[in-house]
Amino acid sequence: MQMIVGLLIAIALLVILILKTKVPPFLALVVAAVTVGLIGGMPAEKISSSITAGFGGTLGSIGIIIGFGVMMGQLFERTGAAERMALTFIGLFGKKHEHWAMALTGFIVSIPIFCDSSFVILSPIAKAISKKTRRSIVSIGVPLAAGLVITHSLIPPTPGPLGVAGTFGVDVGNFILLGLLIALPMTIASCFYALYLGKKIYQLPADDGEAWIRPEKQEEYTDLNLQSDKELPSIFTAFLPLVVPIVLILISTLSSAMGATGMFSTVISFLGTPVIAVGIGLLLAICTLARRIPRDEVLKEMSKGLSSAGTIVFVTGAGGALGQILKDSGTGAFIAEKLAAASIPVIILPFLIATLVRFIQGSGTVAMITAAGICAPIIQASDANPLLGAFACCIGSLFFSWFNDSYFWVVNNLMGFTDTREQIRVWSVTSTIAWAVGFVMLLVFNIFMK
Repeated sequence: MQMIVGLLIAIALLVILILKTKVPPFLALVVAAVTVGLIGGMPAEKISSSITAGFGGTLGSIGIIIGFGVMMGQLFERTGAAERMALTFIGLFGKKHEHWAMALTGFIVSIPIFCDSSFVILSPIAKAISKKTRRSIVSIGVPLAAGLVITHSLIPPTPGPLGVAGTFGVDVGNFILLGLLIALPMTIASCFYALYLGKKIYQLPADDGEAWIRPEKQEEYTDLNLQSDKELPSIFTAFLPLVVPIVLILISTLSSAMGATGMFSTVISFLGTPVIAVGIGLLLAICTLARRIPRDEVLKEMSKGLSSAGTIVFVTGAGGALGQILKDSGTGAFIAEKLAAASIPVIILPFLIATLVRFIQGSGTVAMITAAGICAPIIQASDANPLLGAFACCIGSLFFSWFNDSYFWVVNNLMGFTDTREQIRVWSVTSTIAWAVGFVMLLVFNIFMK
C-alpha cells in the first residue's frame, strides 16, 4: 500500500503543479516520478538512474521521428499542400457532400500538422464553402475540426500518439493500422452530429467576409466552385511526402506479420522503420514542395517546426521517466495484480486517467502522455494488450474540450461563436461524442484482442 499511496500523492501533486503554479508539465512529471520513488521506498540512487533510463529510452525510439514529422508538417503548412488536399477531396466528394470532404481533409492533414495550425489554415476554405453553398458553418467546420483532432490524437507520426506508442513499446505500423480503424467511426459519428447541429444553429458568413449572419430559414443550396487565389502544388506533389512514409511503415508491418524473408523483406524492413520512413517523407517534402522556396526560408520554416516540438519531446521523455519509476519500484505490477483480482478490465484505467487529466488541465497531449507514463508498467505487468492500453490513453485525451483547451477557442472563434452555451454545443459535445465512440470501439477490440 505504500506504493499506492506514493502514486496517489504524486498524481495529486502533478495536478496541483500544473494547475496552480507556473511549473511546466515536463518538470511536474519529473517531480511526480521522484515522489513516487521516494514514498514507494526506492533507494535515492535508483530513482535517479530510473528517471534517466526512462527518459532516454522513450526518446531514443521516437525523438527523431517527432523532429522529422514537425519539420515536414511546417513545410505542408507553408507551401499550401494542406489546402490542395482540401480542394482535392471537395472535388472528389461532389455536390452536398462537402462535410465528408472536410472531415477527410482533416483526417489526413492532421497526421503531419498540429490540429490548431491545421484548422487556422483550412478554416477559410470551410468559410468559403459555407458562404457559397449556403450551408451552416457548423455542418462544414465541425467535421473539419473533428477529423483534425481525432487523427491528431490517434495516428502517428503526430507527436502525442507517437510518444504513447514509444512509452508502451508497441509497433508503430500496428498502431497506425488499428488507429485508422478506431478513428474512422469516431469521425463519422462527429459528422452526423455536425449535420444535426447545423440545422439547429444556422450560421453563415456575411457578404463582407468578416461578420456572421443567421437567416431565419435555411437558404437553398447553391453549386460549389472553389478556386484558390494562390499557386498550390499539384495533387501528386501535395500527397507524396505524407503517403510514402505511411505506406512504407504499413508494408514493413505486413511483411513482418507474414514472416517474409529474403533481400526484399530486408530492404522493406529497413525502409519501413519509422525513423527512416518519416525521414524519406521529409526529404521528399524538401525536394518537391519546397523546391520553389528560397533555401534560407526553408531552413527557417523547419527550425520553427522543431521549436514547436520541443515541449512535446520533453513531456514525452518525462512521461517515460515516470513510467520507468513505476516499473522499477514494483508499483505497476502491484496495481495490475489488484485489478486482475477485482476482474476490472485493465485498459479502463489508462482511459480514465487520461480522461481525468484532460478535463483538469486541457491539453490532450499532456493527458495521453501522463496516462501512458502511469499505466504502461501496469499494462505490461498484466495480460492486457499493450496496443489497446496505448489507445486507451489516446482516446481518453479527447474528453470534453472546454475553456482550458486552446483548440476549443480556435475552433469556436474561427467559426464565429461567442455564446458559451453554443460554444459547448458546437465543440465540447463533438469532442465528447468522439471520445464515447472511441471508448466503445476500445471495448469491442478488447474482446477480440488478448
